[in-house]
Amino acid sequence: MFHPLHRLGRALARYLSKPRVGGMHFGTSRHDMLEASLRPADVLLVDGNSRIGTAIKYVTQSSWSHAALYVGDTLRDRYPALGAHVLIEADVVEGVRALPLQAYRGAHTRICRPVGLHAGEIEQVIEHAARRLGQRYDMRNVIDLMRYLLPTPPVPGRWRRRLLALGSGEPTRAICSSLIAAAFHSVRYPILPMLDRDYRQLRGTQRARQEILHIRSSSLFTPRDFDISPYFRIIKPMIESGFDPHHLHWATLAPGDLQPSAGSLQAPR
Repeated sequence: MFHPLHRLGRALARYLSKPRVGGMHFGTSRHDMLEASLRPADVLLVDGNSRIGTAIKYVTQSSWSHAALYVGDTLRDRYPALGAHVLIEADVVEGVRALPLQAYRGAHTRICRPVGLHAGEIEQVIEHAARRLGQRYDMRNVIDLMRYLLPTPPVPGRWRRRLLALGSGEPTRAICSSLIAAAFHSVRYPILPMLDRDYRQLRGTQRARQEILHIRSSSLFTPRDFDISPYFRIIKPMIESGFDPHHLHWATLAPGDLQPSAGSLQAPR
């Protein structure tokens, strides 16, 4: 029998996970290019359009509301129906789960790739995340979810990141990006920049330094942290597939036109 707060929490989570009308952003590369560009242990950032995603983007001042770890076909024996392109993510309703890359077909995404990891370390990162599969949020902590009812929570900037902590216990507290950050930390791979002595001595940086240290100690990582991290390479599928601007087909300008109209740039054949 479900606890009443658990039932209320699940209903609220389902509401927050529904997409907002008119909030969808289209992908900037074809899905087949995305599949071909991804490598195991890549972090896939997603520009989501759910109600909770809109709030997360506001809180983090970023385009990215969600992060997932790409594991390729390493879970094929455990989840054969998912195919060869699989992600591990933390979902507010389903908890930590594996799902096919196809789930984000057409979404605006970004690939962040860790640099310098050996094959064994990549396996360890994936295994660390895979051990969390099946863990769920504690839906009795309804107050955590109520924070996201407003798309732009009226919270001071220095406190915004604290809004991202979900759940009341350590196994269920991590959001999507904290789950992934913990996997990389298991092989001592950094996410946020190291603060050298010269940086610490600059005026106005003390608060930023304290915030970074707080994030590391409490695991309040966000999708944006992988985007701005100096240790992850940004991979763009269009460029990886051999983009050549000379192969683009442009529509011919009509007399009197000052610039190409919308849709005048055509995809290469």
